Parts: sequence; C-alpha cells; structure tokens
Amino acid sequence: MDGLTLKKLLKKADEGGYAIPSFNYSDIWDFMAIVEAAEEEGAPIMIASNPLVVKAIGADCCGAFGTAAMKRAKIPLVHLLDHSFTVEMCEDCINNNYPSVMIDASKYDLETNIKYVNEVMALAKPHNVHVEAEVGKIKGKGIEGDFKGGDFLVQVEDAAELVKRTNVDSLAIGIGSAHGFYQGKPQLNFERLNEVNHAIDTPLVLHGGTGIPREDVQKAIKMGINKVNVGTIIHCTYMNSVRAELNRVGDNAYTLDVMSAVKENIKNVVKEWIRTCMANGKA
Repeated sequence: MDGLTLKKLLKKADEGGYAIPSFNYSDIWDFMAIVEAAEEEGAPIMIASNPLVVKAIGADCCGAFGTAAMKRAKIPLVHLLDHSFTVEMCEDCINNNYPSVMIDASKYDLETNIKYVNEVMALAKPHNVHVEAEVGKIKGKGIEGDFKGGDFLVQVEDAAELVKRTNVDSLAIGIGSAHGFYQGKPQLNFERLNEVNHAIDTPLVLHGGTGIPREDVQKAIKMGINKVNVGTIIHCTYMNSVRAELNRVGDNAYTLDVMSAVKENIKNVVKEWIRTCMANGKA
C-alpha cells in the first residue's frame, strides 16, 4: 500500500459520492478495533497516529504494525501520520514505511506553509508517499493550538496558491469544524467549502468530525469533501469503556478479557462513522 493507492481511493470516493473515513488510534487495541470494524463493514479507511502517539510509541513501532496491518487487512487500509508540525517527524515516518503523512503548517503565514509543504513533498515523492497539508485552521483546543474567533476560515486564494506551488496530494481546510467535543451545534461554512472545491482540483479533507451531525457531514461530502477525520470519539470511547469494564469485573482482571469488550464498543462507533461517510460496502 502506498500513496498512489490512496490517491486512487480518494478519486474513487469523489466519483462515488462518499468519503474515506480516517480514524485516529492511541495504541494497538483501538488500532485493531478500527481495522476489524472496517473489515466487517467492507469499507476502505485510513488509520492515523498523531504526533503524541508517534512520540510515545515511536515511528518505528507505529510504522511496523501499520505495515503489518495494511498487508493483512481484508479492505484497503492506509496508515497516516496526522497533524505533524515538523518536517523531521514526517521524514521519520516516511522512513518507517508510512504511506501517507500530513504536514500541518497552517499556523504560519502562507509562504512558510508552502515552504514546509514543499520540503515534505521532496522527501515523500521518491517513496510514493501521499502528502496532506492544511490551509485555514481547525477550531478548538488541541495538539495544534487553540483557535477562536474568525481566524480559522480558509481563504480561497491561499488554498489555490498553496496547491499551485506545491502540487500537494490533499488539503485539509478550515470551514468551522473543531477538534474535541463541540460547544453547541457545529457551524460549517458550506459556502466557503463550495468556493474552494470549485477553485482547486485537489481532494479536500474535513478534520474534527466528532460531534458534527450526520446530515452536515454528508452535505459536506456531496460538496467536495473526500476524507473525514475522526479522533476524539475514538479515544473517549476507548477510555470510558476501559473504566466501565474494570468497574464491572473488579480487581485483577486479565487484559484480554477486558479489552475484548472494549474493542466491541470502539468498533460500534467506527461502524457508525463509516456509514456516516457512506463508505460501507465500498472496499
């Protein structure tokens, strides 16, 4: 599995009116649950490690079980480095067999953003690694910062300029989505999404999927979103399920007994999101 395969998957999704869901994992247990759910739904998916996970586990270990999972998965599966803020981490993951990396330099001015993207593109292309960038910002407080007010919205001219000067493979855009749980109903700027989609011919990515109503996600997909990122609901389901299961079984529980039930809860959430993205049966 390489970045060329992902490009084909995104093109097929665009033509088919669905999106490739991308799920963030924290360790091997939710990783396996996500893959099993996708196999049971017959869905192509991406599975992503953010920089905190890469630092905690190591790009070599993450890359190794990502490679193993992609080889044995019964569905198209692409391993992604999500929201890297440094070229160095992208390079480390490229060298450890990640077929897809994201360089997020959206907090910088456009020229600096373009510079970082081009540096990662130069490292990635000899290995057929897919590169995702970001223009605009994803609201809310997360690993990439805390953005509020009106500074999040993608500017159409910036998106077009970055794509023109980098030829990046996919582009995450700020249209009002946020990381974490939303306070109130999410307000996506569909007009801006439509403008960007008509200005560039590059697959578009929606981050901050957790909490966006299904009808809004599907409207965004119909208007040009080809990939939807989901993270918060995965790790929250994971940890809440662990607590509940430990409370149920009491002291001295065996790991596999606890994690079997936890995985089922994670799988249920993943399956719901696969259906929201209309990717079920599209493997």
